[in-house]
Amino acid sequence: MEIRFLNETDDPITVSHIYEQSWKYAYQGIIPQDFLDSIPPGRWVRHLGKEGMHHLVMLENDRMIGTASYCRSRWERYSDYGEIVSIYFLPDYIGKGYGRQLFRRCVDELQNLGYRQILLWVLEENARARAFYEKNGFRCADDRLESTIGGQQVREVLYTST
Repeated sequence: MEIRFLNETDDPITVSHIYEQSWKYAYQGIIPQDFLDSIPPGRWVRHLGKEGMHHLVMLENDRMIGTASYCRSRWERYSDYGEIVSIYFLPDYIGKGYGRQLFRRCVDELQNLGYRQILLWVLEENARARAFYEKNGFRCADDRLESTIGGQQVREVLYTST
């Protein structure tokens, strides 16, 4: 198993595929199924080049199985925080302990950038992810975001490092 930074020789479609498959698996019953089924290949490619965003990939036997992104907080109210924007895995690798390793690497990289406090947002109904973040020392804060995904209202909750 290897965790490294995304580089220009990596295939962005492969990275996007991890996002796509993870969404289709993790958000069943939370986001409308027709929306999940309609996610096109390459949907997340354009997000991989955003300025100020750092991307990690996890490989097992030279195969990309997970990806994560982090940056300075995108929220003015939390401007002195680092932010974990995403952690996604191919479904066959979810629940095998890889998430903790990739999560810890994100935390370490943000701390190396000088952030002492870290935040992330998670769908309120995503009990598995919430339990994961809590198990890894993050706590739910009193802040929420309302948005629409696939025509359905969803709520994200803020988690912060303790």
